[in-house]
Amino acid sequence: MKFLVKFIDSLSKLGAAIAALSLVGMVSFILLEIVLRTVFDSSTFIMDEMVGYGVAAATFLALPYALAQGSIIRVELFLGHVTGKNRKLLEVFSCLVGLGVTWLLISFIWVRVARAWARHSVSSSIAEVPMWIPQGIILVGLCLLFLQFIALLIRQFIDDQNHETPAL
Repeated sequence: MKFLVKFIDSLSKLGAAIAALSLVGMVSFILLEIVLRTVFDSSTFIMDEMVGYGVAAATFLALPYALAQGSIIRVELFLGHVTGKNRKLLEVFSCLVGLGVTWLLISFIWVRVARAWARHSVSSSIAEVPMWIPQGIILVGLCLLFLQFIALLIRQFIDDQNHETPAL
């Protein structure tokens, strides 16, 4: 089980690294657009669309890592007063709710990706980006988040001395 948790954590770190690269790509694209507009009086005409896709990628791919690190905002007011077995039960309940909500989102996005793939849908911009690509990136991020919830659930039941269990 510890191997599975470490593997999921590695996938979450990979997602965070790709999210960071997405941020670097967005900044680079914005700088390119600034140079094109100010120096060459031109434009790519797709910057806003690509930056939007980059924001979605960075957000959804970084979520699992943020959850693993305990960096997601949570309500400490209630959890601070719960200790021992009750806290563990509350953490398990939170993981199960997170799994349910994430599964619901995955099923919704999966339908959208499959529909965009089947219909060969493209964006309405000059770039004509196949819509399954940005939607697929969101789907991958949600699947990683689902796996991270499983890892957090497993951590509630194993004694892992090397990893502080982040609370939800």
